[in-house]
Amino acid sequence: MVQTIPNDESTSQVETNASSNLVEVIETVIDSLDSDQTAMVNRSEEEHVWKFKYGTVEVFVQLTGLLEEDTLTVWAGVLKLPAKDEPKLMRHLLEKNWSDTLEARFGIVNNEVVVVTNRSIADLSPSELSRAITIVATIADEIDEPLVAEFGI
Repeated sequence: MVQTIPNDESTSQVETNASSNLVEVIETVIDSLDSDQTAMVNRSEEEHVWKFKYGTVEVFVQLTGLLEEDTLTVWAGVLKLPAKDEPKLMRHLLEKNWSDTLEARFGIVNNEVVVVTNRSIADLSPSELSRAITIVATIADEIDEPLVAEFGI
């Protein structure tokens, strides 16, 4: 059974500290990866979206909110579609999903192949957060040029 804790001032303060810490960790990780100082952030009351350049790719980090049920999603585009020999490309990406992507995976959104990872922010540690951003940025930067060379139109 889930117990609801009243939203008193002390609970709000703990949630505010935890959420601001999460935002700080994200910004610290992005600062460490963004050597060209290209990072931008779009903040609203509900979500934060960061964009930064890592090597040859743009990486996006989205935090849908600051409650435990909200999510962290990190993605980077690696190949625009349509592509040459899409069946071969899809097989290649599925094989890489099995062997090379760790906690990330390849997917398709808005006619673009992306590297993506996502999870709820419940119990998300700073090291997990850093790993998620780093894995997506690194895999995307390593794979984008070979994919474009082999499958790009």
